Amino acid sequence: MASIDVPGVAAPLNYRCNTKSMPSSLPLLPTAAAAVAFRFLRLRLSPPSHLPIPPPPLLSPSTKPISTTYLSSSSGGTMDGHRPSTLLLLAGKSPEENDLAQSLKSKSGTLKFGGEEQEEIKILLQSEMDSVTPPTFSSQLYMDVLSTSRFGRLLIWSPRLPSTHDLVSQNFSELPLGTVCIADVQFKGRGRAKNVWESPEGCLLFSFTLQMEDGHKLPLLQYVVSLAVTEAIKESCRAQGSPQLDVRIKWPNDLYLDGLKVGGILCTSTYRSKKFNVCAGIGLNLDNEKPTTCFNMVLQKLSSGTHRLMREDILAAFFNNFENLFDIFLIQGFQALEELYYKTWLHSGQKVIIEEKHEGQSVEETAVIVQGLTSSGYLLATDEDKKSYELHPDGNSFDFFKGLVRRKLG
Repeated sequence: MASIDVPGVAAPLNYRCNTKSMPSSLPLLPTAAAAVAFRFLRLRLSPPSHLPIPPPPLLSPSTKPISTTYLSSSSGGTMDGHRPSTLLLLAGKSPEENDLAQSLKSKSGTLKFGGEEQEEIKILLQSEMDSVTPPTFSSQLYMDVLSTSRFGRLLIWSPRLPSTHDLVSQNFSELPLGTVCIADVQFKGRGRAKNVWESPEGCLLFSFTLQMEDGHKLPLLQYVVSLAVTEAIKESCRAQGSPQLDVRIKWPNDLYLDGLKVGGILCTSTYRSKKFNVCAGIGLNLDNEKPTTCFNMVLQKLSSGTHRLMREDILAAFFNNFENLFDIFLIQGFQALEELYYKTWLHSGQKVIIEEKHEGQSVEETAVIVQGLTSSGYLLATDEDKKSYELHPDGNSFDFFKGLVRRKLG
């Protein structure tokens, strides 16, 4: 079994980052072997005046209290000496998925969820949960909006998890394809270069599973996921008659609103039995106005406080859109989605100044203009002589645009 990360993985939300164990290189990128031979370059960005790209927002921990009525501490023992427990609620779209939920409940002793020590896992079905503690996420409302045939039909909700991504990835073989896991709070979220991220209440945090066979298409999957998120936001706004939010994609996998980061995508995969088992994770900041901005703060300013995006609506709209976009992607390739993608991302026409240092010589600057994506998922750029270049992350920079490896095309 081989394990790789799809290119450009990034943390869903920037709240707290633990960089003590940060490796010196990024996860495997498409055609990364070829990039080893190229010189590492630094770049200076000059974004178009109408599409500013600010520096990443300052990081800060959540200040919102976490309810202790859901479950005990996530690490270590509890006050009474009992093992800590994690609560999972299972809900299905149809009787078939509900039967699968019942089957998973019977296997609760074998499930893993990424804690430092194996905690006790308490699994409840939807009918059982109603009589214990009302969940903060309405699975019924979500299922009512969901119209897919494959994705998101089996839901796992938890009030607090180390990582939704770890839960679905570590239990991939036990979960039906398309299963989604959502948590109110995530305290060991996964980010680029194995950074650890904390995400507070007020965020939409979820991960789901899928499979692919074509390894050449795999690096482009994160762009399909990004598109599904932006389309879901548009659809959710239309459904409630609210003003549209101009959510943009910052390559390769960040989501920006009003020039500030409000979300991100993480895609990882393992290769087994001639198939790629993929886990995709998404984090969106819906309600946390600090330290930068959030979806609902911007929406309420545009609508005088009369509209609000709900996690249930966005999650269902995401899968409704993703299933359609994913089918197009598999059958027709990413080319069929490029026009929509370029309308949504930040970088068309962006000027990049590449500074190339030569030993014992001055710095040579080359100006290139971003034109789009190459077939392998990297940035396609041209210089003033119309020569084409493929720009690769250098593997050392926290911001993908702070270091690129340039490869001349043609």
